Amino acid sequence: MSLPLSPRRLMALIRKETRQMLRDRSNLFVGLALPVVLILLFGYGLSFDVTEARVAVVMEDNSALTTNAVAGLVGSDYLTPLWTPSMVEAEQMIRNGTADAILQVPSDFTETLMAGHGRLQLILNGVDSNTAQAIEGYAQSAIANALQHYADRRADPTSGVASVTVVQRIWFNEANDSTWFFVPGLIVLVMTLIGAFLTSLLIAREWERGTLESLFVTPARPSEMVLAKLAPYVVIGLIDLAMCLLAAKYLFEVPMRGSLWIIILSSGLYLIVSLAMGLVISGLTRNQFAASQIALLASFMPALMLSGFVFDLRNVPWVIQVVSHVLPATHFMGLIKTLFMAGDYWPQILRANAALLAYAVVLLALARRTLAKSLED
Repeated sequence: MSLPLSPRRLMALIRKETRQMLRDRSNLFVGLALPVVLILLFGYGLSFDVTEARVAVVMEDNSALTTNAVAGLVGSDYLTPLWTPSMVEAEQMIRNGTADAILQVPSDFTETLMAGHGRLQLILNGVDSNTAQAIEGYAQSAIANALQHYADRRADPTSGVASVTVVQRIWFNEANDSTWFFVPGLIVLVMTLIGAFLTSLLIAREWERGTLESLFVTPARPSEMVLAKLAPYVVIGLIDLAMCLLAAKYLFEVPMRGSLWIIILSSGLYLIVSLAMGLVISGLTRNQFAASQIALLASFMPALMLSGFVFDLRNVPWVIQVVSHVLPATHFMGLIKTLFMAGDYWPQILRANAALLAYAVVLLALARRTLAKSLED
């Protein structure tokens, strides 16, 4: 009884695929040079404005004056208040991503306000610094306008209402730097580029050159051919991952609050998903041009536009949200940003990696079928 995989055949196939990869300098350029361009381009040159934000409001003082002070948040086109009974619940909301900020109204707010020095605390989720800055400006403006409107309705408007100081705290991004938001997402784009785009050309190129048929007359099995074709690009992907991590730490000084090993293992799992996706596309199209175009449309462009790298998915139409959550990149994007900025949040780690593992199993099985020993279309 023969083993399902032959180590000798597998190593021979890996050597063959490695030599073929090294001879194709264009693929090496895309695999090693283009990620450097992406790191520099997106790390230094990309920023976006915020359009909507959710603010958890903790009302520890329920006086009429307090209600009027935060009334400006209601009906705002930019802020959506989420009334929360306690700071513990509000902090949990900002940690799990259901709120972008916390506005705490202390129990002595009315007393201190009438004494001339009212203070509110605004805690911002600084993972996206642009959103944090926008929320701060919107909240201060809304509170100031609401208090002025309240003063105008009083019998003696000249007495006015004392100004309010909004004490700001930023979580997860103390530097308030948008680079901290974009750089972790570059790992997703690089893994997608290396995986789906480069491997989408492998089987299609061999079909066009007629070299795949020669493998069909050898003892090599489809599983061995799949693993052999993945192995060289796993190495390229891990090199690119190392470049991204080093650039994040030493070039952009992005904090890495989560476990390095979880980041590496999760990135490796997503890399396998992307590689398998490219092999499936290549095996189904059997044409290099068609495979490259489909790979860009089916993997890289969705990863760029629909994974949460550019837009906050909570603010897009529900149809786009449904489509985005079908993409493997969406699960990995949320995970890698959380690992960098907030740390090891195990519910998300387990959920995202379970989804990626399911994608990997399905796509590897499909890739194996495309390499079945048959010349039939």
